[in-house]
Parts: sequence; structure tokens; C-alpha cells
Amino acid sequence: MIQSIRGTKDLLPETSYLWHFVESKFREISALYGYEELRSPIFEKTEVFSRGIGEGTDIVNKEMYTFTDRGGDSLTLRPEGTAGLVRAVLQNGLIQQSSVQRLWYFGPFFRYERPQKGRLRQFHQYGAECISSPYPESDVEVILLADSIFKALGIKDYKLLINTLGTKELRKRYRDELTKYLTSYKDELSEDSKYRLEVNPLRVLDSKDEKDKRIIENAPDILTFLDDVSTDHFETVKSLLTASGLKYEIQPRLVRGLDYYNHTVFEFQSDALGAQDSFGGGGRYDNLFEELGGKPAQAVGFALGVERLLLIMEHLNAFPARKNSVDVFVVTYDVSLYETTLNIAGLLRKRNIGTSVDLLRRSMKAQFKESNKLQAKYTIVVAKDELVRDSVTIKNMETSEQQEVLISELEKFVF
Repeated sequence: MIQSIRGTKDLLPETSYLWHFVESKFREISALYGYEELRSPIFEKTEVFSRGIGEGTDIVNKEMYTFTDRGGDSLTLRPEGTAGLVRAVLQNGLIQQSSVQRLWYFGPFFRYERPQKGRLRQFHQYGAECISSPYPESDVEVILLADSIFKALGIKDYKLLINTLGTKELRKRYRDELTKYLTSYKDELSEDSKYRLEVNPLRVLDSKDEKDKRIIENAPDILTFLDDVSTDHFETVKSLLTASGLKYEIQPRLVRGLDYYNHTVFEFQSDALGAQDSFGGGGRYDNLFEELGGKPAQAVGFALGVERLLLIMEHLNAFPARKNSVDVFVVTYDVSLYETTLNIAGLLRKRNIGTSVDLLRRSMKAQFKESNKLQAKYTIVVAKDELVRDSVTIKNMETSEQQEVLISELEKFVF
């Protein structure tokens, strides 16, 4: 028997309702903040990600699903959402259509990494991007949007970590100092960090290697390098978060995993996830538009891992009750009456009443058993005796009460 690909997961009916619930909150809260949905293709030209995310990142170097199509173009299954969204914004001229673009996305993404709890090779993310504002107000708005989503999902206890990477110029100065420091310990670094030191030294700060962590403890602190512009931006972010009632922790080693960030970066963590406690994050990326060939534009955004959100909700017992998809089950003991059975089902469905019918020509006992299994509120029995009077028998499955009802009045009774 053919099995699913490692790192992928089938979404079965008993859990799909949870996804529908989470997706509905994404749509509901996004709309409250004035964000509109943008859907980009699942695959893009490879350069969208290599130029956008950065050649020195683990995503580009180790994790992308890249292939050559029949036309000879290098294509990649999207490993994250921001670069593709920015490409779509540039290509379709969205920046020219309004002063500020508020956009959100949701869908599957792909990374080749070791599968583990909450981390799959095909995974799902929700993301939101606020484009064209250079000010810290927009940084705080997207964090508040994420917080509103968490609360709508029943997630109230989480950590918000924040940091600043400053301006492009400041980041370069800090990178130079960090490189000098790390080079003095080059022989002691892990192999991954030795490589990162050559292509993107800031990524060394993300290392999970215990020996690297001890070296990083005494590395230069970016907060000591802040210029006036970077300080003002970060101080305003902190002030607005406090005024909004959001608690946060400053984490000077937080750089996030992508090259396009500057100024504010942030991450959401939950103890419910164990060691792999991050379930989303983001930051400001004022240079990404130029990297992808567009004119300079300021933007900030974030992404949330949906599988991890569901793990947190499971830990908190925050899952909503599963709603019945079927309100009515229509049964008959006579195959010749199936046409009438279908007509009755069709009548109820037109009135948005979930209705199912038996398709296996089973006994009445088996059909009632199926109605119970589906947790139908009512079972309608189609029989020749009642049809002579243009009526059917309807049974309330909770009270076991039953009565004869005219077909023309069925919908009123069910409602």
C-alpha cells in the first residue's frame, strides 16, 4: 500500500472542523483590523526566495524544494509567505492603489527538514503584512493583530519577545563587530556556525548548539550599537505595546531566521510546546522590495505556524465542540420511494438544513443506527401510507417523539 510522504499529514474529518474554526478566526480578526486576503501561487521562481530570504539562511541552503521545470526554469515550492506576497504586490502594482496595504495570507508551505511534533515538511501558516508605513505604529498594529487571534483561539498565556536590528547601516556596523568577535572563536564553533560566520554572522546567534551558546553569551550586544533613529523607533514600539496592555521581554539575541529584517523583530513562544516553543514571529523588512527589483517600500509582518497553534489549543483544552454536519437523516424501507427521498432531502438542503440519506439499501434498523451515529437531530421516515396524504413521519432523535408532518411544512418543523 502506498504511504504518504514523510513529513506530511492527512487532515481527516474528525479534525478538519478544528482547522475550519481556526481559519474562521483568521478571517474574522483580519477583517476587524482592515486586512484583506492575498493568495499567491504555491511555487515561485527560485530567485524570489534566494534573493528575498537570503543565500546565507538555512531555508535557502538546506530546506527548499527546488526543481527544474520542462522549460528549464528553476522553481521552488514556497518555504515562507512574505517573499511571494511582496513579489505579488510589486507585480500587480498594489502599492499605487492605496497609501497603506494591509494584507493577510493562509496556506501550505514546504521545507525539507527533520519531521517532529509541530514541524512538518508540508506545514501551514497564517501571515499578515502591513505595507508602506515606516513608523513603529505599524509594527505594534501587527503584533496586536496576532494577539487578538491568539485570544480568539483561547491562547492567553504566551511570551512576546522583541528586539531591534536597527537601520540598515547600524546592522552592518553590528555585523562587522560580531564577525570580529566570532572569528576569534572560529575553531570552537559548530560546523553550521562556521558556515554562517562566512555568509551571515547574525545567524550564529540563532544556534542551538550548547558550545555555540556559551560563546554567544559574551558576544557584542546590538542594543549598545543603537543610533538615534533606531533608538527612537524601538522606544516607541515598547511604549505603544505597554500602552496597549501587552507584556513583552527584550531579547537582544533575537534576530529571526531571515535576512530581510531590520528594526523591530519579535517572536511568540509557548511553554505548551516544550523545547521547540516558538509558534510564530516576524518583524520589519524595509529592504525586501528593493531586493526583489522594486522601488523602496517599508513593511512589517509576521507568520504563525498553524500546526503549532493547534498543539497549544490541544494542551489548553481550547478546542471548540464539534458541530454536526447533518441535522436530518431521511430513511425509507422501500427502494421505489427513493425518488421522493431525494426530493425531500433536496428541499431541506435548499433551506440550508444539513441532510443525508441512506445509499446502501439497508434495513430500517440499520438506517436509524446510522442516523444516531451521525447525531442527526431528526430522522424522517418516507413510507407509502403517509405519502398518500403527502406527509412523512418525523422523529426527534433526542426526545424520541415522532409525528406525521405534511411535506410542505417540513422545513418549518425542522427549523
